Amino acid sequence: MDNEKIKEFIKKIRIDNNLTQKDLADKYGVTYQAVSKWENGKNLPDITLLVQIAKDYDVDLSDILNIKQEEKTSKKRLVIPIICVSIIIGIILIFLLTRNKTFELKTITSSCKDFEVFGSLVYDQVKSSIYISNINYCGTESDINYQELSCSLFEKNNDTIKEISTCDTKSNITLSEYLKDVDFKIDNFSKKCKTYTKDSLYLEINAKGEGENIKTYKIPLTVDSKCDN
Repeated sequence: MDNEKIKEFIKKIRIDNNLTQKDLADKYGVTYQAVSKWENGKNLPDITLLVQIAKDYDVDLSDILNIKQEEKTSKKRLVIPIICVSIIIGIILIFLLTRNKTFELKTITSSCKDFEVFGSLVYDQVKSSIYISNINYCGTESDINYQELSCSLFEKNNDTIKEISTCDTKSNITLSEYLKDVDFKIDNFSKKCKTYTKDSLYLEINAKGEGENIKTYKIPLTVDSKCDN
């Protein structure tokens, strides 16, 4: 992806629509510092968020992402770097979200003040898929080195709690560093979008410190608005 094109795209969208960085941040459930980093090219929005922004402002993403069909003439291209695979996956996701009109996308955020979370709920009338790939710790304990950290995504339905997915456990690491590599991708999830409530989903992080002490962070997640089906 072309960082320069993306940062200029976001800045132009904001200015053309008379929005401040805070206005744009509030619209998509992120901090204004995150928007500032996007516009400075220091960071990029999650691919699903980029899809949503383009969709909201009726922009063709192919121009922004510089997607071109390459000639398949070199045998060396049989060995594809991991980064290229990631780009291809991103392009496929963009295609599904922008071309297949039966799918809708809602953002997932957190109301917990110590954690900034961004993800997406992609759904149709039958099932949904969950993508969470941006979790940042904003609290005061970012420098603590924990003996062990683990993270899970849970679904709550009345009094029933179900663990949907877990991430890798890591040792001797700070919470901020740990969350940089944490993401969740749950495809073909059977639940329909309309059955989610404000407290249906939450993240739970268990931090094991000295003396076997375990601190648990519970992070409630919220779908941005009512679902259409």
